[in-house]
Amino acid sequence: MQAAIFFGSKSDTDTMKKAAAVLAEFGVDYRAYIISAHRSGELLKKTVAQAEQDGCEVIIAGAGLAAHLPGVIASLSVLPVIGVPLECVTAHSNGLGGMDALLSIVQMPKQIPVATVGINNAANAAYLAVEILAVKYPQLREKLLAFRAQLITEAAENGGAGVTL
Repeated sequence: MQAAIFFGSKSDTDTMKKAAAVLAEFGVDYRAYIISAHRSGELLKKTVAQAEQDGCEVIIAGAGLAAHLPGVIASLSVLPVIGVPLECVTAHSNGLGGMDALLSIVQMPKQIPVATVGINNAANAAYLAVEILAVKYPQLREKLLAFRAQLITEAAENGGAGVTL
């Protein structure tokens, strides 16, 4: 396993599947876990340790509201942690549209950082994970370079070279 995806609630599955899809697209081996930092702290600690033992090299952690999960995981591991602030859309949510989670993750205290992407942007978290892994794995770097080249081709085809309005 090269990557792990953690999130605290089953209701976040659809958003976090976007990270899984990107990792799968690049052939990155991953596992996903639904574990709350608040409700299952000891299980989280054991699972993070097991993920490290299983060869995990980067962690994506999605969390909403107070968004403690990415920071707690970062405190348990020296692996890079990428936080995905999630918008909570439940009857119990506070209606802040994910801004509470964004600020909680991006404002982690110094010395135990968490990389942070945009609200609900699990796909970008996975692209960042791929970039981190590509430093070590030449085949993954080649896939990433090909992906970037395709983005340039698509931009040119969509008018990136100029359009007449």
